[in-house]
Amino acid sequence: MPPPRAPPVAWSLVRRMVTLLLTAALVAGCTGGSDPDDAAERPSTTTAPTTSSTSSTTATTAPPPTNTSMGDVLALRPPAPAANAASLAEQIADAEAAVRDPATGAAELAAAALAQQVAYRQLGAHPEWDEAVLAALPDGLHPTVLRHAAARRVFRGMHTKPSPTLPAWRIVAPLPADELLPIYREAGDAFGIPWSILAAINLVETGTGRIRGMSTAGARGPMQFLPSTWAAYGAGGDIEDTHDAIFGAARYLAANNGAADIDHALFRYNHSDRYVQGVKLYAELIAEHPRAFLGLHGWGVWYFTTEGDVYLPVGYEQPAPIPVASYRPDP
Repeated sequence: MPPPRAPPVAWSLVRRMVTLLLTAALVAGCTGGSDPDDAAERPSTTTAPTTSSTSSTTATTAPPPTNTSMGDVLALRPPAPAANAASLAEQIADAEAAVRDPATGAAELAAAALAQQVAYRQLGAHPEWDEAVLAALPDGLHPTVLRHAAARRVFRGMHTKPSPTLPAWRIVAPLPADELLPIYREAGDAFGIPWSILAAINLVETGTGRIRGMSTAGARGPMQFLPSTWAAYGAGGDIEDTHDAIFGAARYLAANNGAADIDHALFRYNHSDRYVQGVKLYAELIAEHPRAFLGLHGWGVWYFTTEGDVYLPVGYEQPAPIPVASYRPDP
């Protein structure tokens, strides 16, 4: 269960929290995995589906605003990353405020979510900025920022070999948040798995369904099942169908004792301790605030390449891998 929002935190405690989170997140080697904060930096070796969940904290998510139009989604591009700790803290504060405000409109929410993602990616890359960023932010945001930083670093730690090519994927708009949330909850209730774990897996594996395409290991669908595993846990459903895939993941986790030992079940889903820790961190973030999932739902897809991180917008489609240098995104 995520720690409750704390009153003003002393700097010694902040440093301890950073150390504890990062130590927990960076323990253990990786055998492959996905990059949750963008479902885009996916692992080169995905194993049979696995979901990890933390304590079943009940979080109610306010009905999200109507989703942006496809035109709005296609037009969105990530903002430039902050150049220093002060501007990064401002970017985080602005993005979090917009995501958490029920009055934020759909287009503004989509833009804020992408800015939030860019900000936490930048924080993940600059641990030396942690103390200055926290000092510039309200105490109530510290647990959120610390979890995001730890999750980002854990998943990036799983990727050691940048790719010289971009993947044979199609990037599509995900199902609206107000359609996904009931599926997570229904599947979680049916199999005794926290819905926040299912949402975190969906985020980590395919960016809540943005990525269409097969992993290098042959995994498919919104929750990245190997066809052989799907045959055992898909209950005759469609591996590419969002509803069926989420239920399949919940069924798989439950079969691996997920209701009692989510760490074990998540490790079965993807054989990496880092994956387990990262999924749990995102699940805690989702459970922490009623509107947190709405921000994560707006995160885009990035790919770790020899030319740096490449953003793959909705509309990206390649039938075969292409050299990074040859990719020319639409303006």
